[in-house]
Formats: sequence, structure tokens, C-alpha cells
Amino acid sequence: MSVPLWLWIATVGGLLALIALDLVIVDRKPHEVTTGEAARWVIFYVAVAVAFGIGVWVFAGHDPGVQFFTGYITEYSLSVDNLFIFMIIMTSFKVPAIHQHRVLLIGILLALAMRSVFIAVGAALIAQFVWVFFLFGAVLIWTAISMVRNKDEEEEYEENALTRWVRKLFPVTEEWHGHKSFVKKDGKRWITPMFLVIVAIGSADLLFAVDSIPAIFGITQEAFLVFTANAFALMGLRQLYFLLGGLVTKLVYLSYGLAVILAFIGAKLFLHALHEYHVVPDWLDINNWVSLGVIVVVLSVTTVASLAKAKKLEAAEQESSISS
Repeated sequence: MSVPLWLWIATVGGLLALIALDLVIVDRKPHEVTTGEAARWVIFYVAVAVAFGIGVWVFAGHDPGVQFFTGYITEYSLSVDNLFIFMIIMTSFKVPAIHQHRVLLIGILLALAMRSVFIAVGAALIAQFVWVFFLFGAVLIWTAISMVRNKDEEEEYEENALTRWVRKLFPVTEEWHGHKSFVKKDGKRWITPMFLVIVAIGSADLLFAVDSIPAIFGITQEAFLVFTANAFALMGLRQLYFLLGGLVTKLVYLSYGLAVILAFIGAKLFLHALHEYHVVPDWLDINNWVSLGVIVVVLSVTTVASLAKAKKLEAAEQESSISS
């Protein structure tokens, strides 16, 4: 897939225009984002991603189109699992509801900028060394095993090294100062909790990239598709945070589903590498349609099963409260 420079510039420009639109409409006057508002924005961002994918399909062919949609669905589903960590961070920093949208917006923009570096490095390595597929596959399979092992452990937020370093480098105010990140007190520059939580969100998402970037490289090695799938998934993540809310905690089987998907893509990467080394026959290479089908089926089954389990638990709790 040959992507001219003007298309890269136009795509990045279009993404920046969407962000500017979001800033003007949603973030111009800080407010608590309602469920209806979040739903409209989620539909908008998904529609834009679908329109972009159709454009890829029409102008580049069905294979790149399937790769984009498969990568987008995978990245978006992995992002949903990360929303629970964002909720914990927001609660830990006691972020006022009216400022949560800006925190997510700036934090995710920082994450997208950092992920772009990862994507560029990953694409360069894959172009030069076939063994990188083995490395990425091992990362995904290890992540899948870790997700299953740690599923029942309580999630508690602990500040990562970058957040702790920022806290040591600058004095932090106890109180919030609107959406300001820096203030001056007694002639000295202080950072506010707003700045610190943005660092926490951005750096947490960077850690999530350890599994999401190898996962999408297991679907497509086209840097343009990897970048755009990541960008659209991240841009729609903010509004999904407000739309899903507590529903994320009800997706009890989502981690298992994502573990299956990551293990599947990890196995696909191993097979692809072996295919490049001419160790396995051509028919053993997993095509894009199979990948898309597996991902959609696994996500559908785990979502339905999770909601059914949540409904069953709620009914049991209601019966228990009535009987008591």
C-alpha cells in the first residue's frame, strides 16, 4: 500500500480539525458531559471512522479496508478495557466532573503523540527484521496470560514513575484552579492537580500501548493503517468514557475475551514469521477475513455473556434484599 505524503498531511490535518471541533463545541465551556451528549459524539466518531474505512476500501482495495476495520475494532475494544483504569485515576485524583473531559482530551492527545513514535519504530523494525514478529507475538501471549491471571485481583491505582517524578519536580497545589495546569503562588510556579492527572492518564495509556501496538501490527504492517486505527479509537474513547460509565464494571468477561483475541493475534504473528522463513505452508497463514470474524465473534460472545451475568447478579441481589 503506497501512501503519498499529501495523504498523510491531509489525514493528520483532518484529525486535528476534529480535535479543534471537539474543543470548540464541548470543551469551550467546561461542563459535566451528559449521557445523551456522549452518545451523540460516540456515534459521530464511529461514523467518521467507518467513512474513513470505506474510503480506504474503495481507493486502496478490500484487503487494506478489512485490515483497517479489524485494527480499529481491536484497538477500540482494548481501549474499553482501559476505561476502568481511567475511572480509578479520576477517582483517585478527585477530578471534578466538569473538568474530566479536558483531562481525557489532553491526556489522550499526549498518548497519541507518544504512540506515533512507537508505531514509527515498530514499522521500521518490522521492515528490517522478521524476528520482530516473534517478539510481538510473545508480548501478546504473555499479556493474554497475565490478563487471565490478574482478572480477580482488586484494581488499585498506584502512581507510575513518571507521575511520581513530576510530583517531585514541581510543588503541587492541594486545591483545583479551574482547568489551569500552572499557577503562581508567592512568586513560585506550582502545578495543579489538573496537570498531574493529565500526566497520569497520558502515561497510563502509554503503558497500554505495550499490548495494543503489537496487536495491530499482527493485523496489518501498514504504518498508515496502524496510525489511523489508533487515532480513531483513541479519539472516540473520551466520549465512550462518559457513555459507558459504570457499565464498564459489568463487562465481567471482557478481559477474558480480550485475552483470547490477544492470544489469537500472537499466534497469528508467530505463524506469519514462520511463513516468512518458509517453515510452514502457505495455507496455514491466517487471512484478514478470518481475523475479523474471530475478533467480532469473541467480542460479541463476551459482551452478551457479561451483560447476562450482570443481570443475573442484580436479580439475585434484589431477591436477597427483599427476603432480608
